[in-house]
Amino acid sequence: TITINAGDTVVWENYDSVPHTVTATSGADFDSGKMSKGDTWEYTFTEPGTYEYYCSYHPSMKGKVIVE
Repeated sequence: TITINAGDTVVWENYDSVPHTVTATSGADFDSGKMSKGDTWEYTFTEPGTYEYYCSYHPSMKGKVIVE
């Protein structure tokens, strides 16, 4: 979980040897698509709220972005 300000951009980078995604479960509609090792993906959060996400390949991998 991270807390940011509205207008901030979060960058995810896959350091793992297997693919992952950043896929929204609540708060917004975003999906990085397949991220292989070394890939990055970024998303700018413009509205305050709580944004939860998971990896579609590994659903137990979850995260949360709180935008103030």
